[in-house]
Amino acid sequence: MTSAALARAMRTNPVVVRRTLSGLRKQGYVCSEKGHGGGWSLGPKWKRATLRDIYEALDCPSIFAMGNRTDEPDCLVEQTVNAALNDAFGQAEKLLLKRFGGITLQELSIDFHARLINSPARHRKNPPHGP
Repeated sequence: MTSAALARAMRTNPVVVRRTLSGLRKQGYVCSEKGHGGGWSLGPKWKRATLRDIYEALDCPSIFAMGNRTDEPDCLVEQTVNAALNDAFGQAEKLLLKRFGGITLQELSIDFHARLINSPARHRKNPPHGP
């Protein structure tokens, strides 16, 4: 698929798609071809890739949108809350990344296709795209 087609399906900009997929291409999870008839396709390593592998190929983006407050760095209450949050976020991230390591893209693909077969969207003219 082209970056433009993927971007339409994900309701984002093609530049965002290309930037994201370039990290995955370096690891062999996707391939790209330029020119007429070109685009992105799954690479030879995609079935064995785990969500953790993908996370790492994308340079380990922040998992949690929520973070510490730094409005008053000298405030003892803020320091105390931040210390507790750091500990909780650290433990949650370890657990989540461990779980990510046990989920392969092949498992997600199998689940997606099973859902697609039973989906009313299957009968539409333009069904949703998937792996």
